[in-house]
Amino acid sequence: MKRFHVLVLQVIVLAFAVASAPLCASAGPQPADWHDHVPAPRDVPFPGTIRLAVDATDVAHGIFDVHETVPVTPGPFTLLFPEWIPGHHSPDGPIDKFAGLEMHANGKALAWMRDPGNVYAFHVDIPAGVDTLELHFQYLSPQRRDQLERTVMTPQMLNVQWNTVSLYPAGYFSRDITVEPSVKLPAGWQLGTALTVSERQGDLVRFEPIDYENLVDSPIFAGQYFKRIDLDPGSKTPVFLDVFADDPKYLEVTNEEIKLHREMVQQFYKLYGAHHYDHYDFLLALTDEMSHIGLEHHRSSEDGTVPDYFTKWDKAWYEHDLLTHEFNHSWDGKYRRPAQLWTPNYNVTKKDPGLWVYEGQTQYWGYVLAARSGMVTHEQIMEALGSLAGRYDRGRPGMAWRTILDTTNDPTIANRVPLSYRDYQMSEDYYSGGELIWFAVDAKLRRLTDDKRSLDDFARAFFGMHNGAWDVNTYTFDVVVATLNSLAEFNWRAFLTSRLEGHVNLAKGLEDEGWRVIYNDKPSIAEEVYEKRYHNKSFTYSLGVSVNDKGAIYSVAWDSPAFKAGLAPAMTLIAINGKEFSTERLEDAIVAAKKGTEPITFVVKDTDDVKTIQVDYHGGLQIPHLERIEGTPDYLSEVLAPRK
Repeated sequence: MKRFHVLVLQVIVLAFAVASAPLCASAGPQPADWHDHVPAPRDVPFPGTIRLAVDATDVAHGIFDVHETVPVTPGPFTLLFPEWIPGHHSPDGPIDKFAGLEMHANGKALAWMRDPGNVYAFHVDIPAGVDTLELHFQYLSPQRRDQLERTVMTPQMLNVQWNTVSLYPAGYFSRDITVEPSVKLPAGWQLGTALTVSERQGDLVRFEPIDYENLVDSPIFAGQYFKRIDLDPGSKTPVFLDVFADDPKYLEVTNEEIKLHREMVQQFYKLYGAHHYDHYDFLLALTDEMSHIGLEHHRSSEDGTVPDYFTKWDKAWYEHDLLTHEFNHSWDGKYRRPAQLWTPNYNVTKKDPGLWVYEGQTQYWGYVLAARSGMVTHEQIMEALGSLAGRYDRGRPGMAWRTILDTTNDPTIANRVPLSYRDYQMSEDYYSGGELIWFAVDAKLRRLTDDKRSLDDFARAFFGMHNGAWDVNTYTFDVVVATLNSLAEFNWRAFLTSRLEGHVNLAKGLEDEGWRVIYNDKPSIAEEVYEKRYHNKSFTYSLGVSVNDKGAIYSVAWDSPAFKAGLAPAMTLIAINGKEFSTERLEDAIVAAKKGTEPITFVVKDTDDVKTIQVDYHGGLQIPHLERIEGTPDYLSEVLAPRK
């Protein structure tokens, strides 16, 4: 809730209380006066240019050392550390990693004060005769995985995210603030960024001035081991893959892998018919040391994945939709943006109801364009979609009480932290649930038009305009509905609302495309790679547990046989049917129980207690796959086929 609304509510409540209260006031405390001392953003030019210099050479300590010079005039002045970071969809600017702030003017230290009600705001009084404020501070990269935020500096590579290494003046739209940035890199390191380099002197790199909105949207990857791959040779609008690795051996890329990435770019162009950048850089980190990431920007993306992305291409296929997902955001999320997700600066609250388009349709195209370009095989994508369908057919009991639209609040509610019962609590289901909604939209468009229109036509109409423009073009739910109606007249508002705000089985979206989810004991390559990725063995649709090879329970499916018997995520499995635990023995026990009547007996450790739990389950292994619905059009195969 916005502070203004809170204040209005307090005034209304106080007025009601005064009108209805007895003459004697209560003895309890009364609300203190509250004032917001942070100037509201105005769409006027900030006078002058901010100079921002980042020293990123201290990789041993993981410290970014920052000097910033800000034009000022005498009087009260407020600086902001960005709080709402685009692509995060939540107020999680890492202010806790910001340290050492000093302010000087004319050689003298100035006292500053953090706003008592807004930890992202810093106030200072500028003395008479001062026109320049000097700032010095540090951003401290996390050193371990338990420090919540990403590790962004290692001995081999680093990631400069400008929102973490800058303060900006309150009272202005971020697009109205001009910044001249520079960065000093470790000796001999190369970099990738959407920024334009004005000059490089050794390891000091200066960039052309840019507005603060687009500076934050233009991060840097830099590293010791680097390779640049041209993904659209000869094009007037270049697209590059800037690859950084923990070790040079991971930079070995085959011609076939390059060909697939180039085809990916072409499939995007065939889909949209326009692009929204003057050049584009995939910033790809192949690393186990710097934290993984997938974060969209208008003219680049931050993509962090497994070191052997190239060198074990076939085994790492579950990562192959990372680039297609983030690339798609240049069209969906950066250029065309839900109106409530655009804000005038990075400290105004964003509202996320449009994420079912922003992320949901991007999730759809991330899968589809990975298939069309050959980044994943047909078998791989079909198994992945089978797992997706299983999740919403049987694996999301939370859909009984929550809706996809409500999950658009999850970036603020849960901030992507682990949950005890995610299938019941749900978290950010606008991604995968939104994807299934868009499969249903595609099928409906095809049925309404005798297969003459599809979601491809919506994509071109909605995102494929103003070729080369990379400003922001906002929209509302009404615009989505109107665009669909321009392709095929129908009650699209009701169609979408029933899925966004209803408690429905979203797996039906794939049934509309001609395929249904089934369950059997046949292994799924998608389930296998998910198990590898999350280091657990899943028996979600049978017994109702996922567990690692040491017996620690990763999750217990809500209301499953395991849940009803008393198993919980805090427990560790010690033994199964009288034998020491292993995932292989657990699988064998589930298979054997299908042929008998005896329950499966577990010895479990629950904090300091050791106890026996019996699970009366006899349904065998249940693994989701897709199966053709005979007698219906096979729209899904049409969706996944490459465009010529």
